[in-house]
Amino acid sequence: MYIVGLMSGTSLDGIDAALVRVNNRGLKTKIEMIDFITHPFPKDVEEEIIQSLSVNTSNVQLICSLNFKLGKLFSEATKEVCQKAGLPLKELDLIGCHGQTIYHQPLQEQNMVPSTLQIGEPAVIAYETNTPVISNFRTMDMAAGGQGAPLVPYTEYVLYRSESKGRLLQNIGGIGNVTVLPKQATLDDMYAFDTGPGNMIIDEVCRQLFHRKYDEGGEIAKQGHVNEELLSYCLSHPYIMSHPPKSTGRELFGKQYVENLLKKFETVPGQDILTTVTMFTAKSIVENYRAFILPKTEVDEVIIGGGGSYNNTLIEMIQSLLGDSVTVLTQEELGFSSEAKEAVAFALLANETFHGKPSNVPSATGAKKAVILGNITFPPLKGSR
Repeated sequence: MYIVGLMSGTSLDGIDAALVRVNNRGLKTKIEMIDFITHPFPKDVEEEIIQSLSVNTSNVQLICSLNFKLGKLFSEATKEVCQKAGLPLKELDLIGCHGQTIYHQPLQEQNMVPSTLQIGEPAVIAYETNTPVISNFRTMDMAAGGQGAPLVPYTEYVLYRSESKGRLLQNIGGIGNVTVLPKQATLDDMYAFDTGPGNMIIDEVCRQLFHRKYDEGGEIAKQGHVNEELLSYCLSHPYIMSHPPKSTGRELFGKQYVENLLKKFETVPGQDILTTVTMFTAKSIVENYRAFILPKTEVDEVIIGGGGSYNNTLIEMIQSLLGDSVTVLTQEELGFSSEAKEAVAFALLANETFHGKPSNVPSATGAKKAVILGNITFPPLKGSR
């Protein structure tokens, strides 16, 4: 099957679209990534997403409209990656779309029940591409008592399990999340959780202090010094040492968190702030390993994906904190793509759903049982492809 996986993450850098050829399903799955693109958001849409993410600036009309705007953009990204690969759209079999997370509440707060909302109307995507769309992957896991995140561990088990090495799959997107794969692991042996902030705080500091979208290669952070008082304050956030299963997002570490941080530490030089929040991401990752993984799992390799894998300063910090006993690698060093990893994952999850197979990992999400993820939206023009 030819499947496009679509992912728009918390970093808001655009829509990742991966065209994948998938053979078989489950542990027999074989994949080949044919092509990959990032379809940038128009500036006005990016601003609307940012507005919709805050309970203080969002409204139902904005989210309603944005749901359809994003559906059109997801369909454009699908067409673009197929065109780039030279695959006629009529030969595309399936689309797996994670959508754009607007709000994710994994735990009950007063009368607000655990819930999640991803938008990017699948009917628009299905209509524009005349292709079945599988979307809304988180909700069935939450219906089964899970947190609806992280979702990629099943695909990581299929692609990265090793007979000889214990591996940690660390994604650093807007949020950091880790999947633990002991050597010779069964599906029941693996577990996963969000470690805390990934690029989210780093990128927001860059926007507010340096008027850049991100710190390319970690070059700015490389020039500053860690402010220990600021680092200690960041690490005192209760999420960092809370026990898995756990998941988080922009609600805890978004724009409001950064604005409060900059106000509290306004006398600290900008470069030092960026260096320190980069170290915060590194330490939050490694401290979670030390508390919740290393005491019970032998780890040989940490394999890093996501946009954070291109931040050399961040990678060097993680390696330095772990020491020489654990090798830190990027996806590229294994022949994969850090950028495309999550988009590929949603292509594989769509493939499992299409075949009626469960693909959550209860030990990672806290769900009561394994369930089939996602909703299927069929194209309207049956027989006309």
